[in-house]
Amino acid sequence: MYSRHDRAWLSDAGWAGALAGAAPEHAAALEQWRSHDWPLIVARRTPDAAPGTLCLGLALPPDAGRKLRIALPVNEHAVARIEAALPLRAAAAAAPARWADPLAALLAGASSITLRAYGSLALQAITGLGYLTESSDIDLLFTPASLQELDAGVQLLKTHAPQLPLDGEIVFPGGAAVAWKEWRDAAANDTRVLVKDADAVRLATTASLRDLLG
Repeated sequence: MYSRHDRAWLSDAGWAGALAGAAPEHAAALEQWRSHDWPLIVARRTPDAAPGTLCLGLALPPDAGRKLRIALPVNEHAVARIEAALPLRAAAAAAPARWADPLAALLAGASSITLRAYGSLALQAITGLGYLTESSDIDLLFTPASLQELDAGVQLLKTHAPQLPLDGEIVFPGGAAVAWKEWRDAAANDTRVLVKDADAVRLATTASLRDLLG
């Protein structure tokens, strides 16, 4: 089972196929990823993806303010291994000095709550390349196992958001993901929120998502 934002490493045959089918302007970036054994990132499945296809992506560091993302649909058998998004504790080492103390406080407050990073902070930690800018957010994944953990995690993010540009998603059972800021603003009123699944986007009430943990 694959989830959005998972890290996927291709096999040698998988890289050979990806390079053979790459657009000429993408070949150098793909070869760089292959030579360093850097992972690709699992993206939402596209409607036209064939059975057995895994939709992966590669985001390059910003160039003159532009972000280039390369989509790579590959056969599932081309994946050598897959791991969840990078733990925030591991990604924090790549953070700029201005985030160091607030991130340490966030991690200390998290206790048993597992926070994972994706986006610019995670990619900079994985590759060492310059993804972070002055306007970058910290994209986090939070996967609660109970209603108590959901409420505690949201409160944790609310507490530390004034000191850090926290963004990202709460991931409910089955992979239903909701932007944590949207959840924060909607949960008290049981309004509908935008849910990103593995292959679709839909609206759901906050109560129906809480029921997944109840």
